[in-house]
Amino acid sequence: MRCPSCGYEESKVVDSRPSENHEAIRRRRECMRCGKRFTTYERREETPLIVIKKDGARETFDRQKVMRGLLRATVKRNIPLTRLEALLDDVATELRDNGINEITSEEIGNMVLMRLMTLDKVAYIRFASVYRDFKDVDEFSNELRSLNR
Repeated sequence: MRCPSCGYEESKVVDSRPSENHEAIRRRRECMRCGKRFTTYERREETPLIVIKKDGARETFDRQKVMRGLLRATVKRNIPLTRLEALLDDVATELRDNGINEITSEEIGNMVLMRLMTLDKVAYIRFASVYRDFKDVDEFSNELRSLNR
């Protein structure tokens, strides 16, 4: 590991522990030349998740895109950002643990909706109205009725 201060390539590990979210290993290192300490993170290399859109187009999974949708759905709902991040972490973990390399946007939307239903029903309806692209008031009403069952 190259020292960010002097560029020397040899360092020793002073401390090693999992990161806060357990997604990486945090290592404190000390440069063997200048003695400065720095932190590195080791993460598992993963193949990118490919999302198949409704029109058949393929793109890499963009966590921030889903977060923007969640933020729009939860405007004025007093839901902490940490809860939304945990919801997204849960979706990402499920996808990774199942070894999925390709998934439809519909399946991701359903995974988010399942979690939103237990978090906040108004946010669920808001997210569903955009995600499911309701064509008329009847479709919207049917979704509301199914939520109350």
